[in-house]
Amino acid sequence: MRYLILGVLLGLLLVFPQLLAVVAVIVAALLSKPLVVAFGLGLAAGLRMQRRSAR
Repeated sequence: MRYLILGVLLGLLLVFPQLLAVVAVIVAALLSKPLVVAFGLGLAAGLRMQRRSAR
């Protein structure tokens, strides 16, 4: 599934080259906010711990 999403993203970037600039601006804006970064890291760690404890 993740390879399909990556393929779609790369395909869109090839068709619309200006999307790269838009994606870069969005990523830079999100990474400039420490609260968003901390929330994302906490969410990723929580999902990873739930997946491991289910085994």
